[in-house]
Amino acid sequence: MAKIVGIKFRNTCKTYYFDPKDEFYKKGSGVIVETARGTEYGEVIIEPTEVDDDKIVQPLKPIIRKASEKDEEKVRKNLEKVPAALKIANEKVEARGLKMKLIDAEFTFDGSKVVFYFTAATRIDFRELVKDLAYAFHIRIELRQVGIRDEARLLGGIAPCGRVCCCASCLPDFRKVTIKMAKTQGLSLNPGKISGLCGRLMCCLEYENEHYSETYKLMPKLGSEVKTPEGKGIVIANNMLKLQVTVKSEVSDGNYTYKTYDLKDLKFKKGNRVEDIDVSQDEKEMKDLLD
Repeated sequence: MAKIVGIKFRNTCKTYYFDPKDEFYKKGSGVIVETARGTEYGEVIIEPTEVDDDKIVQPLKPIIRKASEKDEEKVRKNLEKVPAALKIANEKVEARGLKMKLIDAEFTFDGSKVVFYFTAATRIDFRELVKDLAYAFHIRIELRQVGIRDEARLLGGIAPCGRVCCCASCLPDFRKVTIKMAKTQGLSLNPGKISGLCGRLMCCLEYENEHYSETYKLMPKLGSEVKTPEGKGIVIANNMLKLQVTVKSEVSDGNYTYKTYDLKDLKFKKGNRVEDIDVSQDEKEMKDLLD
């Protein structure tokens, strides 16, 4: 077991482990640490605790010190400089006629470098732009191209569910999301209903996919014939959360009745349902709509 402190930095939801060196750091407090990018300010989100050795990468870097009021003031001033920095950078971009969209800017804790995040449809030759920015700010300049999902994470926003986007609030890393997940969960393949603010498939489709994939194997196929306590019928809907099936049955006068049954009350031919899903055409159509 190793003792760690969990630290989170700006523009990321990922937790990084540091060595507390027998010091106590309160959750929510600021600390100064040494990273691959240099000296940085971070926020404690996990107070000193022990974790298994296989969950960390040794050696852990120690925390330099607790953030002082002076450090907090420096961080605040760096944040206040961001709007003006973006305004100047956008002017330089327009002057050069570059087809790129600046999203955010971040000054390092010591103020020796500013990082500009941008999106672009193609690769951009920004060598001359870097020279312009270096002349304007008199510090080191870094331009970092990010994808459309990273743009949503940096800017944040309210997702269709009414909560802050997962990528901006609680998702440490992006995970692969596919149309097959949406279809397995019985969701509409309307891009407007299963796409996030970034225009890509919602990250939350992956959260419960394992449960739905296993449950899908237990459910009868839509349009298939099942045997109910009242006789045979055709499956028209599945509720994988309640494990219920809606069945259409023909009655003696030629009309039809619709009734919902618990899965355990039905008899039907079972099989490996997940492999039966054909989503190749759906994926092609969704790709055309989202691109």
